[in-house]
Parts: sequence; structure tokens; C-alpha cells
Amino acid sequence: MSLGTKVRLARLFSHPSGNLFGGAVDHFVGYGDVRKGGLADLPGALARVMAGKPDYVSIQPGTARHLWPQYAGKASLVIQAGCFTPDDRISELIATPEDAVRAGADALAVAIPVRGATEGKYIRWLTDSVNAAARYGMPVVAHIYPRDFTDGAKIVFTPDEIAYAARIGYESGVDVIKIGYTGDFESFRETVRTCPVPVVIAGGPKTDTLLGALQQTADAIRAGARGAVVGRNLWGHGDPQKAALAFRGVIHDGLSAQDALAKAGA
Repeated sequence: MSLGTKVRLARLFSHPSGNLFGGAVDHFVGYGDVRKGGLADLPGALARVMAGKPDYVSIQPGTARHLWPQYAGKASLVIQAGCFTPDDRISELIATPEDAVRAGADALAVAIPVRGATEGKYIRWLTDSVNAAARYGMPVVAHIYPRDFTDGAKIVFTPDEIAYAARIGYESGVDVIKIGYTGDFESFRETVRTCPVPVVIAGGPKTDTLLGALQQTADAIRAGARGAVVGRNLWGHGDPQKAALAFRGVIHDGLSAQDALAKAGA
């Protein structure tokens, strides 16, 4: 690992807790109706997420170009390169490590789905990105989503599939792996224990309550995860600033879900 990669990773995990709290505002073509929900006003959503003081934010390169300058230095910028829909209707790698360098980012995120006939192409996205990033000392954060095609194309979070996603990540040489929490403590702890690079959890599908999202984050931290990168469960729950403070309480302060919620006043 180069000095540049070590320096940038240290920025991502710079909080004294050793954990990472990230905000994901990078849903792009996978979001749905852009007139509705927490990202209907994208500039406003980013402002509300930043008010919660995340350690990093992952966003698309175009979004960064238009919206990030006012937030420079307030959190680490992570450029999202992966652009796909689970059914492969859209499947493009839209940024390179060089783009991330030019943007002043601390990492390149590459979101991929696995399983299905096109899996090999997505794995190649990771390996090519890792090889290119090495030239710049740019960490690669893999966001890996297993799919099931039994009834259409759906993202799944079963223990076997999440373990497989983690394996794909570290065998591709990435520096950090973002995967969903399985909901099963023991299986997730084993996946994290056998993974040689830091694992952070995805916020996952939007939960019915903020408390539910905080509880799964607390369970994942107890199982050995090094943090969480949260999207829908951050900007999709009423007051994103209070939600962010609650996630920080769980991730950085070791609070229970209930105590973090109470402290944030959410």
C-alpha cells in the first residue's frame, strides 16, 4: 500500500473511535421518481446531510462538480464511479481514479452488483479500478450488492450472499468494503472476522423507523464492522441532521440505538 493510499484512508477513519460514519447521496439512476422523497431536492439533501457532520460523503462526479466546493474541508469526498440498475438496464462505470484525484477526493467508490450473467463484467470494474487507483495512491471503496433473479432482479442481504460479496471485494484488492447487514449477528461477525480489510455496512433498504436502522447499525458495530455509510435511512427519515447525530452516537460513541436516538432528540 502506497503512502498516498495510507494517508487518504487515515482521513476516512480519522475519528478517534477508529470507525467511519459516511453519508451516501449517490443513488442517481437507482433512486426512482426524482420528484419525490428525500433526494427530490438534491442540493438541499446534501446540505442537511452535511449538517449532521459525517466523516465522508459519497456522490457522483457531476454532483461533486456542482455542489461540493462549499463543503470542501468539512468532510472527506468520495467519488462514486459505479452506475447500474439491478436488472442491468443501465450498467456504466462513470468515473476513474484520475477523476477522483482531479476532484480532490479521498477515495473512489465503485458500486457493483454480483450474481447473474453479467457478474464478471462488474468484477472487472473493481479490478481495473484497483489497478488504476494504485498509480495515484487512491483508495477504492467497493459497494457490493448481491442479486437474486428468482422474481425479477432484486438486491438481497442473506448471510451466504453477503459473505460472497465480501469475498469478491477483498479478492479484487479493494481497500474498504461496504456490504449490507444480514440481520444475523453470528453470520455477519464471521464474515467480518475473516475479511482482511475494513468492512462498513450499507444503510440497506429504508427501515420503518429510524430506531430500526440504528439498531442494525449497532449490531453490525458489535459484530466488528468499522462503521456505516447511510443513504435512505439518513435522508429518508424526517430530520436528516438529527438522524445523522443519532448514527454518530452509535458509530462513534458506542451508544445503544435507544440512547443515541434520545440524545439526538430524533
